[in-house]
Parts: sequence; C-alpha cells; structure tokens
Amino acid sequence: MKNRFLLPLLALLPYLSEAQTAAIDRVNPTNWWVGMKNPSVQVLVHGPAAGTLAYSINYPGVKLVKTNTVENPNYAFLDLVIAPTAKPGRVQITGKKGSQTVTQTWEIRSRDKSPKAQGVTDADFIYVAMIDRFANGDPANDKFADMRDPNLDRANPFSRHGGDLAGVAQHFPYLKELGVTAVWLTPVTENDQPLTNEGGTMRASYHGFGFTDQYKIDRRFGGNSGYKSYIQQAHAAGLKVVQDAVYNHVGNTHWILQDLPMKSWLHQWPTYTNTTYKYQPVTDPHAAQSDRKVTLDGWFVPFLPDLNQQNPYVANYLIENALWNVENFGIDAYRIDTYLYNDQPFMNRCNAALLAEYPRLHIFGESSVNNVIDQAYYTRNKIDFPFKSNQPGGLDFVLEGGFLGALKEVGTPAATGWDGGAQHLYQTLAQDVVYENPNKLVTFLDNFDHDRYLSVIGDDFDRYKMGLTWLLTTRGIPSMYYGTEILMKNFKDPTDAEVRKDFPGGWPGDKENKFTAAGRSAKENEAFDFVKKLATYRRDHKVVHSGKLMQYLPENGLYVYFRYDATGTVMVASNTTDKPAALSTARFAERMTGFTKARNVLTGESLGNLATLQLPAKTAVVLELGK
Repeated sequence: MKNRFLLPLLALLPYLSEAQTAAIDRVNPTNWWVGMKNPSVQVLVHGPAAGTLAYSINYPGVKLVKTNTVENPNYAFLDLVIAPTAKPGRVQITGKKGSQTVTQTWEIRSRDKSPKAQGVTDADFIYVAMIDRFANGDPANDKFADMRDPNLDRANPFSRHGGDLAGVAQHFPYLKELGVTAVWLTPVTENDQPLTNEGGTMRASYHGFGFTDQYKIDRRFGGNSGYKSYIQQAHAAGLKVVQDAVYNHVGNTHWILQDLPMKSWLHQWPTYTNTTYKYQPVTDPHAAQSDRKVTLDGWFVPFLPDLNQQNPYVANYLIENALWNVENFGIDAYRIDTYLYNDQPFMNRCNAALLAEYPRLHIFGESSVNNVIDQAYYTRNKIDFPFKSNQPGGLDFVLEGGFLGALKEVGTPAATGWDGGAQHLYQTLAQDVVYENPNKLVTFLDNFDHDRYLSVIGDDFDRYKMGLTWLLTTRGIPSMYYGTEILMKNFKDPTDAEVRKDFPGGWPGDKENKFTAAGRSAKENEAFDFVKKLATYRRDHKVVHSGKLMQYLPENGLYVYFRYDATGTVMVASNTTDKPAALSTARFAERMTGFTKARNVLTGESLGNLATLQLPAKTAVVLELGK
C-alpha cells in the first residue's frame, strides 16, 4: 500500500519564527475538578506560537509546576497541581512573550454526587447497540453542513442513518421490559471524518471508531449536553452506562493531526505499515521483535493513525480524557476497543489511574484471540507471564467460540463425539483456572464485527434458545447484540453493514415497529419473551448470576451444570442431540442430594420426581431445585 496517509502527517509539523504573534485557541482537558485523588493534571495548550509563551497562573490552590515545550511551537503542556483547598472557579492562564500577553480562561469545578462509575458485574445483563442504527429520536441533529460528512441516507448501508442518544433513551422502557440492566453503545465521541474509499465503496464513519476530538460527543448523536441527559435518564431508569473507548488510534482528521505536536505522537514508519492482526507475537516467547512491533505499532487501517502511547504526552492526554469522561458524564464502565494492540504498560497505567479514582468502575477490553492463554494475558490472571495485566475484565472471545462450536453441532452426530457438541463449551470453562476472576469477563454470542448469532447457528430456533440459555445462566457478565431478541440475522459477507441494519421501528415512518409486541410476528414475540423470562429470572435470583458454577463432563450429548450458593441451587440440563433423552440424575448426587422437587423456570412446570429427567431433543431446561 502506498504511503499516501503518512507523509501528509509529517508535513503538518510547522516551524514558526519567534516573531510570530502567539494565541491560544484550545485547552485540553476542557476543565478539571477539585478533590480528585490525584491532584496533578497536565493541560495541553494549543494555538499559533503558544509554545513560545512564558506561562503563569495566579489562582489560590492551583500551582503551575512546569511548562513543557515540544517540537511544534504551537503547543505547550502545563503541569498543574490543584490543592484540595482550591475553590471551584475560572482559572486565568496567562502567557507572555516580550510585550505580548495572552490569556485563556480554564475552569475547575467541584465534584458532584450524581451516580457514576457504578461498574457492571455478573448481576448485570448488557445490551449492545450500534447507536447510528438503533433509533432516531431527534431528526434535527441528523445532518450538519459544516461537518466533513454532511450526508444521511438510510437507503445506503454505508452511509449514516441518523440513530442518536435521544432515540436510545426513548426506548429505555423496552430495554427494561427485556430485563436489560446496562447499555453499551458503539462510540459516541465525535467522528468528523470524511467518507473513505474502502475497496471501491465510499463509507461513512457511522461506526464511531475514528475519533476527531476526544472532548466532544458527536453532534449527530446529541452532543455533550445530549449525552449528559442520556446518562441521567439511564440512571433514573435503573440502567447503567457502558462507554466505548478507543486509545489505540484516532481518525486521520483528528484536530491534533492537523498540527502534530511532534513526530513521535504517532507510530511512524518509512513506508505505510499495517498491523498484521496477528496477536501471537505479543505472548510468544520465541517471537521476533520485528513481528511484535508490526502487530503493536502497525496501523489498524490507513485512515486510523496509530497513537504512540509510549510518548508520555500522548499517554497523559489519553488517561486524562478517560478520567474526564467518567467525572464529567457519569459513565459506569469502559469497553476498550482493540485492547491487545495498545501498549500494555500504558494500559496498566490508564487502568490504575481510573480505578484509583473509581474503584467500582469496570473495564473490559476487546482482545480478539482464540485461546485461553492469550485471552488471560490481557486480564488479571494466575499465569507467570513476564508482563502482568491489571485489567479487571475482558470480552470473552474464547467462550463465544465455545458457545458457537457447541451450538453448530447441536442435533448432529458430532454432538455425541469425543470432542464435539457441548464439549466445546465444557472445555473452555474448564480452563477458567487461569483467570483471577472469570466472573468479570463479558460473555457474548455475536457483536457488530461478527456474523449475527441466528445466522451462524443455521436459523435454528432450538439452537437459538439453547445458546441464550447458556449465555444467561453460566458464569460471567452476559451481553447481547441489539436485535437478537427479535431474531435479526445476517452474515458479514459481503459487508459489515449486513449485520448492522436499522432496528425496525426506530425511525419515524418505519413500516414495522418491533419495539412493540403488536409490531412483532408470533415467532419474534416468542423469542422476545424467551429472553425476557430468562433475563428477569437471572436478574432477580442471585444464585444464577453470582452463584458458584459446577459442571459435569458431557455424556452422550447431554451436558449438565449447576449454579449454587447458600440461597439455592439451579440446574441447567441440555440435550444437544436430535432425539429425546432420559437423564438419570444419580451421577449428580454431589449437587442434588436433599432436593426432591424442582420447578422448570422456562415453562413453570413442577417436577415431583428428580430421579430421571425427560429432556426433549435440542433443548436446555433450567430447573430451580427444592426440598
């Protein structure tokens, strides 16, 4: 690939004369707070010749410790300390050069007591939605003529469609009815990117992963004020908020890249170098360092420049923005995009800074790997790795593989094979010993980068119900991609847009409204009610979401596990074959002794004899055991 994205960035570095008039046009963070546990903050100041000024601050309790200058004289980085005794107010930043004086106001605030950083736990059920494709609550913010992509076209799968924060908030009652307790949206941060040519197709940055200003929520989603309102409404409804964070890269029209502070702000290469997307060199003790460097420092795609987090100014900028988002908006958890491609010592530093201020905040990153060892590397683990991650959680890609590997073989001869059927799931969970706490992993069946769940399992409703039963009754924090509850399906081939379709009923004038029972087909209502019943049962019964897990080796296509604690015992028994089966329970005496009856959670049926259970073909039953 030609170096058409790299050289213009290098050319952006200006070298100004000392005689140029100085000015300040931007300060990041845009504000800070009194009373943070870490009183220090590094403030980026930008403007023509801003780095040539001699800075001072005259505000009680705010001390300028050091002024840092860099290659580009348009930048200064001010190291400040804010004493706990400082009063909230507007701080005057003063810069002088000869007879010239430049001033800029910067605010410090008191910390409010609104809910924030509540975390998500195994008691939660996360709903994952692509904001642009979920619901349009405010058509007035669909298009802005002064943005690089001023278009909206729902008929074009690669264009923006107009989904926004107001649209999601309008459907909080729907999510609450479904049993959802937390909502994770694709990134809401500004993506003021032009259309990009990908394989001959012009595509919008509707997905949100090309940030252009970390201190702005995209106006097309509702802006900063809209996000604050959204979070307040979510918390009032009893819903937690997960924010999607991106540290590895930014959009190539990010404001900083228009005037690069220094060459080392990015990972620069003599010629354009893409990551290989191969994760093995990171943990491989035999790996060539050149392979490791390309994995970590290569760009994700040409229009998403790779940030150099070993640069202390870059690291500070990203960490302070992460803290700012929690304190300013009140989010409860972070999902970290492309976690494994980040500099891992930086990620540890960022995680530590967040958790020092917000101990309950949950952090779970995306490390798309296919084995337990590599997955454990990026979270707190019990393995003697040379590097020890401090990430509390992570997205459980390996368990997704276990779920789907088992489900694809349900009802086939492979279901009873030595390594087939439920063995895929059993063997994955059997390796949980490597994690410090596997219950902090976020589990899933699909997402916006994968083929949709229903299509992967052959549009088989029995498999659909079995997989959701496993998702909502096994260990971890379950998450579900929007539309799964109404049987949305499709494959990524030929494009990602096929698995990111609009939720029917999310736009004024939609012919169908599947947010209502009346707008759904009988089959869709059956699916919705199935998810609702399991999710609400899980929510209301601690034993299911937080109890211990004991699983038994699958035999003849039958797989049994228990969730149990002092409050009760729940048995999940799955028949992954295509024929009804009689399951003798004598083998499970370790967990079943003393129980004489059960209630089928999904059907309400009472069982008075537990010696033998009759399991229909391709069915998972959830039994609440009683005495």
